[in-house]
Amino acid sequence: MGRDLTALFDPGSVAVVGASDDPAKYGHAVASQALRAPGRRPVHLVNRRGGTVLGRTAAPSLAAIGEPVELVVIAVPGAGFEAAVDDALACGARGIVGITAGFAEAGPEGLARQRAVAARVRAAGAVLVGPNCLGIADNTTELYLASDRFAPGGVALLSQSGNLALELQLRAAPHGLGFSRFVSLGNQADVTLVDLVEDCARHEATAAIAVYAEDFGDGRAFARAAAAAGKPVVLLSAGRGAASARSAQSHTGALTTSADVVAAACRDAGVELVHTPREMTVVLAALSAGPRTSGRRTAVFTDGGGHGAIAADAAEDAGLDVPELGARAQERLRAVLWEQSAVGNPVDLAGMGEQNPHSYADTVAELLAADEVDAVLMTGYFGGYAASDGGLGGGSAGGSAGGADHGRDDSPDGGSALAQGEQRAARAIAAHLAAAPKPLVVQSMYPRSPSCRILAAAGVPVFAATEDAARALAAMTARGAAGTPALPALPSPAAPLRDTGYHGVRALLDSAGVPFPPAREITDEAGLLAAAREFEGPYVLKALHLLHKSDAGGVALRLADADALLAAHRDMHARLGAPSYSVEAMADLADGVELIVGVNRDPRFGPVAMVGLGGVLTETLRDVAFALAPVPARRAEELLRGLRTAALLKGVRGRPAVDVVAAAAVIERVTAVAAAHPEIAELEVNPLLVRPDGAVALDARAVLL
Repeated sequence: MGRDLTALFDPGSVAVVGASDDPAKYGHAVASQALRAPGRRPVHLVNRRGGTVLGRTAAPSLAAIGEPVELVVIAVPGAGFEAAVDDALACGARGIVGITAGFAEAGPEGLARQRAVAARVRAAGAVLVGPNCLGIADNTTELYLASDRFAPGGVALLSQSGNLALELQLRAAPHGLGFSRFVSLGNQADVTLVDLVEDCARHEATAAIAVYAEDFGDGRAFARAAAAAGKPVVLLSAGRGAASARSAQSHTGALTTSADVVAAACRDAGVELVHTPREMTVVLAALSAGPRTSGRRTAVFTDGGGHGAIAADAAEDAGLDVPELGARAQERLRAVLWEQSAVGNPVDLAGMGEQNPHSYADTVAELLAADEVDAVLMTGYFGGYAASDGGLGGGSAGGSAGGADHGRDDSPDGGSALAQGEQRAARAIAAHLAAAPKPLVVQSMYPRSPSCRILAAAGVPVFAATEDAARALAAMTARGAAGTPALPALPSPAAPLRDTGYHGVRALLDSAGVPFPPAREITDEAGLLAAAREFEGPYVLKALHLLHKSDAGGVALRLADADALLAAHRDMHARLGAPSYSVEAMADLADGVELIVGVNRDPRFGPVAMVGLGGVLTETLRDVAFALAPVPARRAEELLRGLRTAALLKGVRGRPAVDVVAAAAVIERVTAVAAAHPEIAELEVNPLLVRPDGAVALDARAVLL
């Protein structure tokens, strides 16, 4: 059970400290909004000069109100903030919204003041939003304590930016989206993003949670809260492109950026990650509409080849699959379409729509009924026949018997036979969707036409831009739609690693079940010869305490016997003078694929795993995938099979397939070790050799925090 935030969203009474008649002051905007629902709860305005504010008597202080106040909004100059907080707590406030700025964002002194205020609030059993925030609103309880109005609806908006919140509100309106709540996060001195996500998850009137965040605080806790929300969470995040400030000492550190970490956390938690306010509203519109599925096999349906080709590309760019339809599905489509229609995928009416608008509905019905189709993207002219604005005509891309103007009647009432037929087709499409619910998204040149409004009213998302339609459909077919995502729990901390040398790290991983070839650390020729007697060749010789041993000439392979091993050691030691070396049994590299598995500890999200193509070309090829650690074997297998070079794992040019299951098991063990050792900044196995008969680690290193 999360924190009780009732005092923030449904207080029995409210006071605005710093209420003002001056429109230039934030206390004026908040007070004006607070008075929109005077009958819901007592609203008190406080101004140190007393008098009247907005035509109402203002109290000179909270104490002068003469009765307890449950929620206090403080919009006073920074020097008076602490005193206002103390006054609020003294008058029984259970919730405080701190508009005042000048705290953590102003430097160390401001941070210290902020921490002291938050400690006093928590000690009193109250909750604080902010400081340095722009207020809150809850349309379900008629609580209006922000400068702007938010149309009512089902989206809870949690934002670190007031202007972005305003833009999201404006962009949401054309999609019919509204807001259950709005919270400006501010500095999160007390109430955090995690607290708010958890509370919005319990809020019955909230259907989706939209977040704009620059600072996650505890990112792992945010991911856990989002995964457990039971409703869609959409994240717009800033600063994704900045690399870690810590100097990377491994391939894992060099390849991992904050963008990778945030994306990995979102994938694992089932969060929809978006990059612009426009994309956020597109995704929210999709998630508030029709059914969802975990399948990505998409049928693209159009009335013109150009629209179909562009939509197919956009669908694949969005991560959807556009496979050719099977013979049975094509046969059923041919039964309802004419001879020149394309039925492979994209499915193209090729002008039939202007002869028979109902062919749109007939085609959608067949596509929804096909077992091999998970979702449908309809694109092009639909809506144009019933458009009443006298807009653009335009011929079908394939050239059709109906002529260049599609047979349109551009009369103001849109009452032509084609227009009426198209609207009947729209109603039929809605009926087919209700009978066979699958994600259906429409891109139309006329998105506000009567026919498209019929579809929208039936829960079909309609967009003007092809890329928006494809992105919306991708959101409706997200992996998280299959069920609640399972976010890995962090194990209990293990005894700290003391020996970060190569053999110390090998021993740590070996104890967890990670297989290595036999090896022995040596410092002189006597030790080297003893190792050669201990296990058979061929041998590998490695110079220790070098970051990139291969690049420095610190690795010698395929040393057939003790004599070859001794010669290699003398040459390597003369060049490098390493303090110690590792003598190892040479693994059989035939038919093997070299992978990398590493874990980088992120300051916000904790241990983050990276897996991909390994060996000396890791940083060059950059074919890697990320996930929060520890990574279960099942998830590790998904990551490996999703690599660009995954075909190598299946076997190419006569080579056999390698044991991906064995590799996934090793990944699980390596990432579990890293997750159990919070003192480890980076842990890496590279390469992890995967052969048809199993997997073996050939090198490892660790870096402590």
